[in-house]
Amino acid sequence: FIGVPKETTLQENRVALVPHSVATLTAQGHRVLVQSGAGEKVKISDHDYSEAGAEVVAGAEEVFKADVLLKVAPPT
Repeated sequence: FIGVPKETTLQENRVALVPHSVATLTAQGHRVLVQSGAGEKVKISDHDYSEAGAEVVAGAEEVFKADVLLKVAPPT
């Protein structure tokens, strides 16, 4: 599956995947997990991700188990 964790780097306001891209990936059969709050700095709610087909999870631990990890900044 594909994981999108919340960015933790100081002053990093971007998110690696937007809901439109989540919808495209899930339509292709991919499972996408997004950490809760990942899009809050760019005004994208957990509900937006959920409606696009992502599974929203509370912590980063489950997201970091992904086969593919999408981040803006390197993992910390």
